[in-house]
Amino acid sequence: MKRTVSAVAVSALALTAGLVSTPATAGAAPASVSASVSQGMVFVQNDDAAGNKVVAYRRAADGSLHQAGTYPTGGRGGSLNGAVVDRLASQGSLMYDKAHRTLYAVNAGSNTVTVFGVAGDRLIRRQVINSGGTFPVSVAVHGAEVYVLNARAGGAVQGYLSILGHLVRLPGEHRSLGLPVTTDAQEFTHTPGQVAVTPDGSSVIVTTKAAGNSLLVFGRYGLAQLTKAPTVVDDAGNVPFAAVFDRFGRLAVAEAGSNSVATYAVEPGRRLRLVNRTATGQQATCWIVGAGGNYYLSNAGSNSLAGYHAERDGSPVSLGNTATGAGTVDAAATPDQRFIYVQTGKVGAVDAFRVGTDGSLTKIGTTLVPNAAGAEGIAAS
Repeated sequence: MKRTVSAVAVSALALTAGLVSTPATAGAAPASVSASVSQGMVFVQNDDAAGNKVVAYRRAADGSLHQAGTYPTGGRGGSLNGAVVDRLASQGSLMYDKAHRTLYAVNAGSNTVTVFGVAGDRLIRRQVINSGGTFPVSVAVHGAEVYVLNARAGGAVQGYLSILGHLVRLPGEHRSLGLPVTTDAQEFTHTPGQVAVTPDGSSVIVTTKAAGNSLLVFGRYGLAQLTKAPTVVDDAGNVPFAAVFDRFGRLAVAEAGSNSVATYAVEPGRRLRLVNRTATGQQATCWIVGAGGNYYLSNAGSNSLAGYHAERDGSPVSLGNTATGAGTVDAAATPDQRFIYVQTGKVGAVDAFRVGTDGSLTKIGTTLVPNAAGAEGIAAS
């Protein structure tokens, strides 16, 4: 198996190296912010159907954002039927791999994934590769393994290896989900929402939203190998949309159907055991981001973030709600957990918040992202 994968990898790299390693053109850097004061970066995808782009922002010490450049992905954005403030209706469409300084962006309209190298405040486009399905919406990374979730045609997960900054598709690691297909105005709620890997790498989990009202758990073994069929964890009526792992390794799930956060213990044998379900009291609770010992849920219908502290027994303690701009969608936390950036899909902006020692959020400012109304996809470094 290893010998076969190596042969595929060498052949694929030989083909891709000369075809797609073309740096994108960055915009002029603002004179007011120099690289010496930059504390990191925030990347935002605009999901433009005419040509998807990633806008890179320097993050200053006070959390404010300063545009550094705009980078075409080489693919097209897309929109699910019925979507208003969330064209992709997913979490993880823009994924930063810190260990390899790599940024992955989905191009839902062209069924591809773009691989960027991250060099300081610049992005270098290395590769554009087929997503292994239709309408890619989410990416998960575990070491050198990368998994892409495709939302249409019943859903599918495709596995890849990252080798020398390029993805190598593994034909044997394609898993069709077989979910019901919806093409009318309910499509954005009836397609899978996220792919995630457990912290120990033992399982790959897919949230199905209303397409299956379930969590699909694939066992993972060997080199990016998945079990042929998943364990199906029923979540009837709750519409599991997105998930994050808390500080105790439990899965915290944003449930749009019941506007709740549910916590699951991850147990051997691809089992998830429900520990707690708590209603947020908000509307359209769909996205979730972790920051230290806390997590924050985006409520698109209430224009708010609902904060919770993760307790050891799995019962979240409310930190209250914080107002955002209209159409609260995807969010990202900085590696030091001091700042959270949340996309507001109504106008295509990013709201910045400082995270207090008590978990409270203080708004820093709002940045309008060019041509990003309804877009999703944000990552921080």
